[in-house]
Amino acid sequence: MVAKIIIGKHIGGILGYNEHKVQKGSAEFLWAENFPSDAQDLSLKRKLRQFETYTELNRRTKTNAVHISLNFDNKDQLNNELLKEISQQYMEAIGFADQPYLLYRHFDAAHPHVHIVTTNIQSTGERIDLHNIGKHKSEPARKQLESDYGLVKAEGKKNQEDQTIKPVNVKKAVYGSDETKQAISNIVRAVVRNWKFTSLPELNAILNQYNVIADPGKEDSMMFRKNGLVYRMLNSKGQKIGVPIKASSIYGKPTLKFLEKRYKLNEELRRPVKQQLRQVLDSAIQRGRTQADFQKYLSRNGVEVIFRKNNEGRVYGVTFLDHDSRTVFNGSALGKGYSANALMEAFSKVKDLQSTSKGSLQSGLVVPDGHQIAPKVPDPIYNSEIISTLLKPDYPEALNIHFGPRRKRRKKRNHLS
Repeated sequence: MVAKIIIGKHIGGILGYNEHKVQKGSAEFLWAENFPSDAQDLSLKRKLRQFETYTELNRRTKTNAVHISLNFDNKDQLNNELLKEISQQYMEAIGFADQPYLLYRHFDAAHPHVHIVTTNIQSTGERIDLHNIGKHKSEPARKQLESDYGLVKAEGKKNQEDQTIKPVNVKKAVYGSDETKQAISNIVRAVVRNWKFTSLPELNAILNQYNVIADPGKEDSMMFRKNGLVYRMLNSKGQKIGVPIKASSIYGKPTLKFLEKRYKLNEELRRPVKQQLRQVLDSAIQRGRTQADFQKYLSRNGVEVIFRKNNEGRVYGVTFLDHDSRTVFNGSALGKGYSANALMEAFSKVKDLQSTSKGSLQSGLVVPDGHQIAPKVPDPIYNSEIISTLLKPDYPEALNIHFGPRRKRRKKRNHLS
């Protein structure tokens, strides 16, 4: 079981998100806790009014909306009654038993999960402290529920939502339909929440892996001048297709204004990863003699390399996606030695060196007129005959081999005594 708590300022948006799911048949309204009427008798207006009754008691607290999702493994056999019971136990454990909350079961993911809409403003006007609620209350509650109900434990597993992030299937998707919008929204929200990027191109380096792009429009367009942003699908050739989805219509509103705040935060969050990634790249540069070797080595170490090319096919940029730390860096952000120009120059030098070395070994000397002179290779038979002859014991010269001219021996002169 995985529990996620999202805190916001607009409870109407959270409520509308879940109610829209119900209208489209991708969610079911299960229960209303601490509401004056039965769940089936509550209209959207009455649900919202009940929350506003609480939030109006403390207008100083702007962050008063709480959206919780409880995610379960596919192996957990859970019907609606059991989901309701587990949710009630969870809300009690985190201190929200007396709060008004609504429970929805969603069917838009591969695993069973429910969403809970509530507020942290109490009937007394006091607010429930949400600081470290995940660590101090939610985690102990999750572990206890896993034990009590025999649920699959979350430890040792990757984030459930991350596992379900897949590229948009552009063949099956109906452009502009709710299904397409939902697929794009799921990818954008998951990437923005889990990856550390510091610019729109870096964000798109990740989104492009899922056939999605964040598009601010052309520089001379009204959308660009107004700092607008839409998200679109990409086909297999990387071309934009389908109806654009406004950033403001996606839950969490990942607009340019929102992303710019994330850039500053991510700049600090990714700082500890920079040196570690440099070390991995240094090893790849030393080992990878070609561009293919370089990419293969990095892939084995969880780093994906994207070389950006212009229309003429020339590489003008490089981006590194570290899947282990979920961090993205442009090469120039890591240092001059990791830029696209530096890397392509290094690959080119290795290629030229290999070509020169190969030519010298195989082709012999090259004369100015273009003709090649084959290298002289000693005759192995001739050499073996010489060696065998020299090693014969009865060959007199074999015992006394001199190199260079012999020095004349001086005659001894007799001296008279």
